[in-house]
Amino acid sequence: MKKIAVFPGSFDPITKGHESIIKRAMPLFDEIIIAVGENSEKESFFPIEKRMKWIKMVFADFSSITVTKYKGLTVDFCKKNNAKYLLRGLRTSADFEFERSIGQVNKKLFPEIETIFLLTTPELTAINSSIVRDIIRHGGDPSQFVPDEIDL
Repeated sequence: MKKIAVFPGSFDPITKGHESIIKRAMPLFDEIIIAVGENSEKESFFPIEKRMKWIKMVFADFSSITVTKYKGLTVDFCKKNNAKYLLRGLRTSADFEFERSIGQVNKKLFPEIETIFLLTTPELTAINSSIVRDIIRHGGDPSQFVPDEIDL
């Protein structure tokens, strides 16, 4: 059976931190589905089509990576895609506490799911999409925080 992982998120925008987690996880799985969540209650900074296009550009040379969007519960998306693993990146202990709670609820909803945590590399720990958006809002240059393929 194929080992399929889902890496869910808003990726608004994708950062070098996201890119690093995905590339480092590639040897662990046969396939990684980057699942861009659609949340009608949350206004995105970038349209979902643009976010998906950027992610596809970043991983264009990797056949084991697919990019799609989804709505609803992540575990339901995992079930529909035969994914038994959820991939999550951890930057801080606060991330761990938040992700642990979600992982435990997901396990109750879908007992076959395993949440796999990868630590960010030290040089990428401070990067997150909120910071990148703030840099953009204030006219700064976010290029050092996003993958090289992205031109913001």
